[in-house]
Amino acid sequence: MFVWGVARAAGGRVLIRIEDHDQSRHRPEYESAILEDLAWLGFEGDAWHGQSVLNQRDRDARYHELADHLRNGRALYACTCSRADILARTGPQEGELRYDGHCRDRGLPFSNDATWRLRLPESSVEFSDLRLGSLKQSPWRQCGDVAIRDRHGHWTYQFAVVADDWDQGIDLVVRGEDLLESTGRQMLLAQMLGRQIAPQWLHHPLLLDDTSGQKLSKRAASAAILQRRLAGEPPENLLGEAAWRVGLTESPRPIRASDVPDLFRRG
Repeated sequence: MFVWGVARAAGGRVLIRIEDHDQSRHRPEYESAILEDLAWLGFEGDAWHGQSVLNQRDRDARYHELADHLRNGRALYACTCSRADILARTGPQEGELRYDGHCRDRGLPFSNDATWRLRLPESSVEFSDLRLGSLKQSPWRQCGDVAIRDRHGHWTYQFAVVADDWDQGIDLVVRGEDLLESTGRQMLLAQMLGRQIAPQWLHHPLLLDDTSGQKLSKRAASAAILQRRLAGEPPENLLGEAAWRVGLTESPRPIRASDVPDLFRRG
């Protein structure tokens, strides 16, 4: 709702991307379910170079090209550390795992079973979120050197989305607050790749489970949209409930997808 609502209210386009960079977790049925749910809700994307959907699994050559650019600039290094290795050196960590830079200067070869890490500067990044205001992050302190390719040969989310956003000309990223901490490191990565102008950002509130307080997700066994669709519930009811739960409306009421942009045009 936030993606389509904000974009359409601003006269922008919405590009649908399937982030299947981790091929071990990709299933065709998952992709079909996403597109079917969006169609049922009434959210239609716009074409990009004749494509209605961009799949990251088709972008391997481009990711290698950009990785070579980083390697040639000595911004990348190979790492053989596992999560257990890192924790054995640092001891227990709270929240996000921070890499301690153990392999930074070891000069290891870029083999297929090594993680490729980006040397992050020890600097802070300032940016403005269209909903949350001015923010400041220090990625190096948050996570250490970012992995762009893991030791199983999969490109990481942090790297793939930055490459795709640049190539697709994305100038506004609308996503959940759970990804807010990724913003600073993605801005640094984009700069190191050569992107001159960063996109704008808007991080929206999440829908939470009434019992656990956790965000709704398959991993937490939350009910899928498909279940409500098969039960005969109209999409307007689901959209109306979602809008109310995140404070876009004062009370639950049916809302059509075509009316969602109006929720963001107030004032």
